[in-house]
Amino acid sequence: MSRALLLLRRAARDYAPAALLLVALVVVWEVVVRALDVAPYLVPAPSRIARAFMEVRGTLPGHLRTTTSEAAVGLALSAILGAACAALLAWSTPLRRAVYPLLVISQNVPLVVIAPLVVVWFGFGMLPKVLVVTLMGFFPIVVATTDGLLRADRELIELARSYGAGRWQVLRGVLVPSAVPSFFAGLQISAAYAVLGAVIAEWVGASSGLGLFITRSQTAFRVDRVFVAVAVIAALSIASFAAVHLAARLAMPWQHFVRGGVQEEV
Repeated sequence: MSRALLLLRRAARDYAPAALLLVALVVVWEVVVRALDVAPYLVPAPSRIARAFMEVRGTLPGHLRTTTSEAAVGLALSAILGAACAALLAWSTPLRRAVYPLLVISQNVPLVVIAPLVVVWFGFGMLPKVLVVTLMGFFPIVVATTDGLLRADRELIELARSYGAGRWQVLRGVLVPSAVPSFFAGLQISAAYAVLGAVIAEWVGASSGLGLFITRSQTAFRVDRVFVAVAVIAALSIASFAAVHLAARLAMPWQHFVRGGVQEEV
């Protein structure tokens, strides 16, 4: 049996139950809304949402491109800054003790409070949206990567030091490879929230994007179009998560192998 067929079978086994459940929920949603004659401005039926999607299919791609660009750039920036900060925290114990608690405290500040300030400081262009996405994705990457660096094999570290490796050589040759799985774990979490961060920033002020599309739909009392945007945001978040997951598989091929015709995780 070919590898492609094995991957297809594994994907069907893993995701078919969730897909079937989603279809069932949509069907129940349609039946309940029609049976109870719920007003469209309260909860529109899935069929009405589908018609709304067809109405905006010409204008939606422009908003989608804007939000996708903001989320992608912000996620990349959070990955770079998060990995660099994690390396510094793992390298210096005093720095970690001083900075780590402040990082934890920073998560108690709601993003909806920070976003308006960022827009006021940096204007209504792409930069404030990217910064909001970066702020949202920075913490999971720092925490996960720092944990991965600190959990490296101590015996391997001592072996490298016994051969004369310096602190930065140990970091580059031992700690970083051991922290790659943790880094991608944090990056996957950040990817799932990157689109949400961009949309929140667009609510405050934007000339394009899914956040602006939602604001305009709410102003026009088009709840069905709001649901269209929610569905697109969910799909985009899932796609971002899947892209990072694929990147992790490509970066760590040793963690995936085929045993007895079934692909397994190491």
